[in-house]
Amino acid sequence: QVQLVESGGGLVQAGGSLRLSCTASGGTFSISGMGWFRQVPGKEREFVTAIRWTGGRTYESDSVKGRFTISSDNAKNTIYLQMNSLKPEDTAVYYCALTQRIGGLTRATDFASWGQGTQVTVSS
Repeated sequence: QVQLVESGGGLVQAGGSLRLSCTASGGTFSISGMGWFRQVPGKEREFVTAIRWTGGRTYESDSVKGRFTISSDNAKNTIYLQMNSLKPEDTAVYYCALTQRIGGLTRATDFASWGQGTQVTVSS
């Protein structure tokens, strides 16, 4: 069973930066894509960004375009989320996700494996 472990969350002032990491492990598996979602209490999980494992094509939500960058280290089964120019509205629990299926990468239902989440808090 695939396990995802996130790290790198924390508290930062508006305008600051944070870098999240997520590593996949757990036996034999193939990765089609990995991504990041975020969620605040009372709201649905929101797509942030994703990367296709072969080719490296990336997808971003409009709310983070130009500020957040996803990257991968395929040899380490790890993705990173570099978050710059953070805003208070970026405050959320950030979840890493992985899919082994070829298909979409922008909906929560596209992903079968999830991390436990890491809190990101941006103060104004």
